[in-house]
Amino acid sequence: MEIRDDLSLLPVEESIEELALLADTAGLEVVGSAIQRLNQPNSKTFVGPGKLEEIQMLVEELQAMVVVFDDELLPRQQRELERFFGEDIKVLDRTALILDIFAQHAQTREGKLQVELAQLEYRLPRLTRMWTHLVRQAGGRAGGSSGGVGLRGPGETQLETDRREINRRIAQVKEQLESVRAHRERHRAKRQQTELQVVAIVGYTNAGKSSLLNRISGADVYSADMLFATLDPTTRVVDMPGGREVLFTDTVGFIQKLPPEIVAAFRATLEEISNADILLHVVDATHPNVNEQIEAVEDTLAELGVDHLPTVIALNKTDLVKDGEVDLESITLDHPAVLVSAKTGEGIDSLLAALEAAMTQYLVPLHVLLPYQRGDLLSLIYERGQVDDEAHSSEGIEVFGRIPPRLAPYFEQFMLAT
Repeated sequence: MEIRDDLSLLPVEESIEELALLADTAGLEVVGSAIQRLNQPNSKTFVGPGKLEEIQMLVEELQAMVVVFDDELLPRQQRELERFFGEDIKVLDRTALILDIFAQHAQTREGKLQVELAQLEYRLPRLTRMWTHLVRQAGGRAGGSSGGVGLRGPGETQLETDRREINRRIAQVKEQLESVRAHRERHRAKRQQTELQVVAIVGYTNAGKSSLLNRISGADVYSADMLFATLDPTTRVVDMPGGREVLFTDTVGFIQKLPPEIVAAFRATLEEISNADILLHVVDATHPNVNEQIEAVEDTLAELGVDHLPTVIALNKTDLVKDGEVDLESITLDHPAVLVSAKTGEGIDSLLAALEAAMTQYLVPLHVLLPYQRGDLLSLIYERGQVDDEAHSSEGIEVFGRIPPRLAPYFEQFMLAT
């Protein structure tokens, strides 16, 4: 079920197709669809009463068990829709569907905790019959002495009990996540001590990010032709053409109307992007709505505050492009782009060269006089930056070169006027 609004980047038919792919990934069989174009959703039932009757007839005709809306429903709207369709029909929105997919695909402890937190915070304002399994209704003076049995009836209502139980679990999950995030931060800090430059792989879900990482690094990261096949970040060391080593980190895929619960819960995962030196934006060049997918990714990067980072675009799946079927020139590109195929390896060398050129472009100038006993710093410039000129004297080694911005603090005491 789709209703148009300003948040949708894809045309209505393509957005419905994407919702069908999400449903398929979640394990649902799609048997029908309905579209309504409104200036704004119905405050009570999201769609108008006439369309609601039409959907009900469609549900009965097709014997459907689930109705999925391609936008996020307000708690009130979901409750009204559940009353209308009856207890035998489950009502979901796009956010609930994505959260369910994430729950299926999370593998690490951190990923599972992140998904659970997102689900709990999404469901808290939507407490209905789905949560009655949590705790049995309390009796007697469970409401507290101030409430009194006469005022509170047999005890707290099931809704109050469930709400308190969910809040308690949210607090537990957040505490566990902070512990996991602290461990990740220590691991990241230790990794950054190597001062390897970091390439964060970003892109629309199912664009081929994991497949590309496998091709570039020789890694064996799980990949599949489905939405959100991988959630947990994977980092691999890659030898670049110029001889330096670089870290490539795969991140969670983006999608239009990415639920805010996901962005918030996956903060630690998305921090891998903010700590990168450069972004590798993987694009499915064969997708009919490739420009809208690029825009969705760029919008999310802007929301994360990392849209300033240097970026190289990999136009992936070119092995599927047949003459005249895809107009690559129609793709809107604001960054250097390279045609690649993660499947065949075509264009990988050119992609690595483009990434290396982008890294070099964003190095900062360096003019230092290094004591001879600081050969470690000289090696650091050669390994992680670029040496333009070097001169030896009795005072030390004078070096003109360029380095990544985050290495600059190591050389502050040895700086000379440029």
